[in-house]
Amino acid sequence: MKDKISVGVVGCGYWGPNLLRNFRNLSGCHAKVICDLDIKRLNHLKALYPDVEISTSFEDLLLRDDIDALVIATSVRLHYSMAKQSLLAGKHTLIEKPMATSAAECEELVKIAREKGLTLMVGHTFLYSAPVRRIKEIIKAGDLGQIQYISARRLNLGLFQRDINVAWDLAPHDISIINYITDDAPVRVNCRGNSHVTRGIEDVTNMALTFKNGGFATIHNSWLDPRKVREMTIVGSRRMIVYDDVQPLEKLRIYDTRVETPPHYDTFAEFHYSYHYGDSYVPYIKQEEPLKVECQHFLDCIESGSRPLTDGMHGLQVVRILEASSQSLQEEGAPVSVAHDAIHPGRNGVARKRLVRAE
Repeated sequence: MKDKISVGVVGCGYWGPNLLRNFRNLSGCHAKVICDLDIKRLNHLKALYPDVEISTSFEDLLLRDDIDALVIATSVRLHYSMAKQSLLAGKHTLIEKPMATSAAECEELVKIAREKGLTLMVGHTFLYSAPVRRIKEIIKAGDLGQIQYISARRLNLGLFQRDINVAWDLAPHDISIINYITDDAPVRVNCRGNSHVTRGIEDVTNMALTFKNGGFATIHNSWLDPRKVREMTIVGSRRMIVYDDVQPLEKLRIYDTRVETPPHYDTFAEFHYSYHYGDSYVPYIKQEEPLKVECQHFLDCIESGSRPLTDGMHGLQVVRILEASSQSLQEEGAPVSVAHDAIHPGRNGVARKRLVRAE
């Protein structure tokens, strides 16, 4: 392999410039070109980064032998078609979340990447953040006890999307975090929501995830709230964690708080809950930009051939849950089952397990 991996970034709207900036600052990477149809945006980025080429033709990037990897940061409706072309052209591919608009599309991308021996990765950035990794360490060490439930809120005023609802826009962050810190994926999804601004596109949703072991999580998303909220509460039988990503420094706070039930009693009058109120503390976390860690991880996986933390399988599981949420929305919150196992190898390497209505 060459000394540096050459990367092209496709899409210079909201997130593409952040990806370009991070890839430019990594020593093992040559951020070679950024592609978009908006020439004004391209010229703006060219003024900031004179050494980066600009292009309005995605097809030209596919034909270039001097580009090793492509980063797809376009509208969600274009993720599948562009990622498929990228993989078929022999390019390692990083797709922004959500991976695609259906599980079937995700399965096909996973299959192509496997057959071509290429790195396929999805940009679930929060899994590369120090607070989320610390949460996973704390849970794995058993410091919280048994996880009883998880509650997530991701709210703000906008940014309104035209091709996806608020659940598809915001919930992938929390779904990917919950799957990661619990080492599990839900088997059933309930989702209710409403559209207030654009007819047919829900701007407020409430999602409930049920796990095989009885675990439970809720995710509240909104584009219509006056304050930006990025908060997750993990309630354990011994301790609890509040993760507030809006806080600049103290993003995690651990509470030595719990409810205890008596081990035995003879009469109802003898039954009393006891409430333990201990100290709360903020663990030290070394801060590093998660997107920088994600971009470096993509390069490392290309170099070593190792499996990314947020590979196509992870992206597929998130989209399966989002598909189930959409079906539940259509059925007024009815429970919808999701495949629990990630993928079972079939004749073409990928199983075609479909969503079914939960009984």
